[in-house]
Amino acid sequence: MAGTIRRADQPPVSTSWLDAWPPWSASPSALAAALAIDVLYGELPARWHPVVWIGRLIRAAERRLPRSGPRAELVGGALLALGVPLACAALALGMAALARPFPLLGWLLHVLVLTAMFALRALGDAARAVRQALDARDLAAARQALRSLCSRDPSELGAEDLIGASVESVAENASDSVIAPLLYYACFGLLGAVAYRAVNTLDAMVGYHGRYEYLGKASARLDDALNFVPARLTAGLLLVAGALSGQDVARGITIWRRDGAATESPNAGRPMATKAGLLRVQLEKAGHYRLGDPDDPLRPHHIGTAWQIVQLAGLVGAGLVVSGLVAAALSG
Repeated sequence: MAGTIRRADQPPVSTSWLDAWPPWSASPSALAAALAIDVLYGELPARWHPVVWIGRLIRAAERRLPRSGPRAELVGGALLALGVPLACAALALGMAALARPFPLLGWLLHVLVLTAMFALRALGDAARAVRQALDARDLAAARQALRSLCSRDPSELGAEDLIGASVESVAENASDSVIAPLLYYACFGLLGAVAYRAVNTLDAMVGYHGRYEYLGKASARLDDALNFVPARLTAGLLLVAGALSGQDVARGITIWRRDGAATESPNAGRPMATKAGLLRVQLEKAGHYRLGDPDDPLRPHHIGTAWQIVQLAGLVGAGLVVSGLVAAALSG
């Protein structure tokens, strides 16, 4: 037969860039718009930010979970780790379905939600604030600015430690804030990006030792699993960006292979070690890990260079994903 017959209950086939089906599937136009908004304008206002809503949902759910012993906390934490991402994905699915009769509105909602899954501009702004404070020799301001980059206590950190922590955080967050959302969006559409961000937010809020040792264990392990591929992909993209910007790629590969597994996290050490090698510096968290060799002493300009490499890596990654989505749409 020359053609195919479409069943009456199937959705109409559309070539409009506003009308993809399913309505939450990955869209090159929505991704390009979301990334442009993030790069040009940064974070959405807190009251309209989906990640802020996710955080409130996590706190509300946490208050209702049992805290009567390790076993109860492990069970409650597992429910939290699975329930929050599923609830967030279900909400995104419901919004997409409701907006289906209104293609332009649906596309705009898609773009705004997707924009919140990235934090490239915010990452650069935070790194820049640390560097500017260090250039001004204002350690107090630099310590305060570091709090926007990582959870490490900066109160006793000196200038070199602040620089190292900033470079590490920029490298690690390149995966969490850019490459991982890109990957899960490309593979699973908007629901995948939202579910990933929910798990990542869970890990940031409850996935650490101490008070959340048992309640946050499932969230931390799930975040480790979801970041296994993105962290290594990020390290590879950092090498590509390093090659394009004239950094020491051979050293980056060597340090990645040698020190990538030195951190407690099975993932964070990969992009961090790669960045240490590219910059030919040593990144250290006292009592925990030491990445790279001190060929060059840490200086404030390393923060700027680290950020430029991450920008370029994000651009390469986004270009690959958008190109792949366009190619898939044309071939389909």
